[in-house]
Amino acid sequence: MTLPKIAFLTGEYPRASDTFIQREVAALRALGHEVLTCSIRTTGAEHLVGPEQRDEHARTFKVLDACRAPLRVLRAHARWMSRPARYLRALRLAWQTAPKGWKGRAYNLIYFVEAGVLADELARQGVTHLHNHIAKASCTVAMLASDLSEIPYSFTIHGPDIFFEPRHWRIDEKAARAAFVACISDFCRSQLMCFAAQDHWDRFHIIHCGVDPARYAPAPHDGQELLFVGRLAAVKGVPVLLEALRGLPDGWHLTVIGDGPDRAALEEQAKGLPVDFVGYKSQAEVAEALSRTDLFVLPSFAEGVPVVLMEAMASGVPVVTTRIAGVPELVEDGTHGWLVPPGDADTLCTALTEGLHDPQRRKAMGAAARARVAEAFDMTAEAARLSALFNAYAEGRPMPKRPEAAR
Repeated sequence: MTLPKIAFLTGEYPRASDTFIQREVAALRALGHEVLTCSIRTTGAEHLVGPEQRDEHARTFKVLDACRAPLRVLRAHARWMSRPARYLRALRLAWQTAPKGWKGRAYNLIYFVEAGVLADELARQGVTHLHNHIAKASCTVAMLASDLSEIPYSFTIHGPDIFFEPRHWRIDEKAARAAFVACISDFCRSQLMCFAAQDHWDRFHIIHCGVDPARYAPAPHDGQELLFVGRLAAVKGVPVLLEALRGLPDGWHLTVIGDGPDRAALEEQAKGLPVDFVGYKSQAEVAEALSRTDLFVLPSFAEGVPVVLMEAMASGVPVVTTRIAGVPELVEDGTHGWLVPPGDADTLCTALTEGLHDPQRRKAMGAAARARVAEAFDMTAEAARLSALFNAYAEGRPMPKRPEAAR
């Protein structure tokens, strides 16, 4: 069987904070798919933290870079103007799905220009299916490129922020036009079902983000090393963590891996505490940090199903995190770690205290956590399920909500 040639599109690829997309691409290639990676913007140097990111960056098609060549834009759109009915249909779609106001219309017309260039590249490369991650602006470009080229598209929807403005991003229309939608959790699927017409629900499938458990070595569990990995922005709840840490007995140490707009303020708030802010790190460096960690903490206010929790659990590290969205589909309270209410520093402090001072319980939780990831969040198996969707929809075959991995 000839496998579909796939293009993957995101707003910015590769990013240090989205390594799960890179792993998914690598796993699909290992299964025999030819995958062209595409990015709307050129990735900033701060995200090229390891050889995997640098290699992917070099081979990725950058849409905005291509759009800076006026002749290329004109040639691409001339190609689609030669099919005037299709071209006008796609232009009308851009206008009709734009957010309210002239600014929204202007942005969607820009996305239409980008879509014409992307569609031309996909056609020239012989791509037969376009897949998007993160259902916001880049998915708008994917939808319009699909309408211009008639190359089918699909997308992975993550949340939570897309569900804050579902009508702004027209996830109803994107879901209606997609060949299928990959949802990272049952919770995520249910949120999409709130806004999409019922007759599309059977094309919404559960494909977990995942990790390679073999990449992570079980942690020692006999110290008081804490680790946070994530973007330093309000949604991650780090101020609550710093408040909780002030209530802990002495002896602990926290490493913060990541960067973002709130870093300076958080470093100021952490003064006097044994906390080290070390910036973004490569996949290998994160794995190495996890191997030295006794307890992983992620006090987020909103998440999908955080891949960084999977990485910690694959390392045999119990986690302390918040009971929100799809997190309970990954973490069982008392079995793999502690689930606490979001924004509650006192309860977070209690959970951290329990975890730091009971190494035997940490060891048992860590073993259960590693088994949980291997069972249901292994990237190789999840990529095989996504491959099965690409193959089935190319052949016009229906698939169950949770597809079987391709054999």
